[in-house]
Amino acid sequence: MNAIPGTDTVPGRLRKVGVLAFRAGFRYRVIGLAAESAFFALLSLPPMLFALVGALGFVAAQTDPSTIFGLRDDILGFAGQFLTRTSIESILAPTIDEVISSRRSDVVSIGFLIALWTGSRAIAVFVETVSLMYGYQGRRSIVRQRALSFALFLLLLVIGIVLIPLILTGPSLIGELLPERVAWLAGLYWPVVTLLSIGLVTTMFYLAVPERHAWHSHLPGALWTMVMWLVGSQLLRLVLSFASDTTSIYGPLAAPIAVLLWLYLTSLAVLIGAAINASVAEVFPRFAGVRPTPRRAEDSLQAAAGDAGDDLALEEQEDDDHRNHRDD
Repeated sequence: MNAIPGTDTVPGRLRKVGVLAFRAGFRYRVIGLAAESAFFALLSLPPMLFALVGALGFVAAQTDPSTIFGLRDDILGFAGQFLTRTSIESILAPTIDEVISSRRSDVVSIGFLIALWTGSRAIAVFVETVSLMYGYQGRRSIVRQRALSFALFLLLLVIGIVLIPLILTGPSLIGELLPERVAWLAGLYWPVVTLLSIGLVTTMFYLAVPERHAWHSHLPGALWTMVMWLVGSQLLRLVLSFASDTTSIYGPLAAPIAVLLWLYLTSLAVLIGAAINASVAEVFPRFAGVRPTPRRAEDSLQAAAGDAGDDLALEEQEDDDHRNHRDD
């Protein structure tokens, strides 16, 4: 890696972190890998949805029927954005009704297994890219890497089941549940949710690196991921709201394309955050709590080899000049 001048001071080192992260993004094809991860994440949504609907059949007797049918209508309404009415009425609606009315354990198990495979494949892209960025390629076997991807996907799934309803309900529900004397705690709702989200992303980065770095060293990438995701989601929402007011050339594909774009934005934010963390560990190894990374050691060896090659070439040039002088 080429030396970056003016990196002796703290601002210079921070600038070096940005330069190294930018180079890592191009070196490891972050843009293309984010698209791959988003594709597999999108592919995992339909089987996961059917698995969740199938699970409703086991709790339908103990659940308010209006809740079950409300969820059914929401699913059909969302599907109506990219499926024809004939397909919904003849295929999707009867299938959902049968799954809800009967306890179809096969639908739950098969749907969950397919979702687990495709969803964990999206996580595997992230885990593999993190290993490359830190210079730890080959430290994990394929089996260990795949097992970690499965575990991270299950962890994100469980946390998502808990966190997403909290985000959707907002602080109003918390304010209703809290006693009046501690109602002021509802004002801490969004700060707490934000801190929990940053902690989740930081832990995901921490677990993805084959060699353990200090947990706090992954905070810069996690902060970047959250900021980029929030800003990008708002911009995407504005673009989609503007596009919805006009005639779309994509027609029935507009809804799945919007979901795919959002998943791509999420994957891109996470991978860029990983590049930032890897650069921080290289520039500030004490902050990361590690020795110089293998990539830095490799660069040092390459630099040393280059210096040795330059010295050898200089000696050969001097010998040639000396022989030419004697011949003259």
